[in-house]
Order: sequence, then C-alpha cells, then structure tokens
Amino acid sequence: QVQLVESGGGLVQPGGSLRLSCAASGSIFSPYVMGWYRQVPGKQRELVARITSGDITNYADSVKGRFTISRDNAKNTLYLQMNSLKPEDTAVYYCNYRQLLPVRSDYWGQGTQVTVSS
Repeated sequence: QVQLVESGGGLVQPGGSLRLSCAASGSIFSPYVMGWYRQVPGKQRELVARITSGDITNYADSVKGRFTISRDNAKNTLYLQMNSLKPEDTAVYYCNYRQLLPVRSDYWGQGTQVTVSS
C-alpha cells in the first residue's frame, strides 16, 4: 500500500506561482511512474505532468514551459512547480503513484485545490 498526501494549493493571481508537494509513504518500488493530474467539475481528470523512476518526464502541452515536475527521493516527495499561472489552470490537483510491477496499480492522493483568479 502507498499513501499520498498533497499540499501547497491555494489562491493565486494570474501570472503567479505555486509549488505543490506530494509526500509518499508505504511500499514504493521501481519501476514506477509518479504524476500530477487535475480535474475540473464536469470534465475528466487529465494528466499534467509525470516522471518515471528512470527520470523521464512528460508534460501536457498546455503546461509545457510553465510547470516543472521533480522529486526528492530522500524525502519520498514529489513536487510540481507551477509558474505563469493562468485562470484555466484552476482545478483540483491530484498526485498519482503508478506501480508497474508485478501488476499495475494506481494510488491517488486526496487532491488539493488550485484557484487562479484576480
């Protein structure tokens, strides 16, 4: 089992920055993928960014050049640095841990609200 706890959300003005954190605990084994997803009411949850245990990163086109995903292995913590925030970035952001072996399993955090508004 893996537990994920997000923090760092809040209200920010357009053009501002926030850093989300996701503290992971439990049984974490390579290979895996960790990522950030977001969801707004009435829409499907969408991938924002992800990083593999081999440090390969992927970003949604809408956040490329503005968001950076990283992790601190010593702290078992995943981060999402969000710069140049736009109102359309407003959503609940979820941390995800995907175990790949021996079977694929997904674990989710409780989510943290990010609101970009003046």
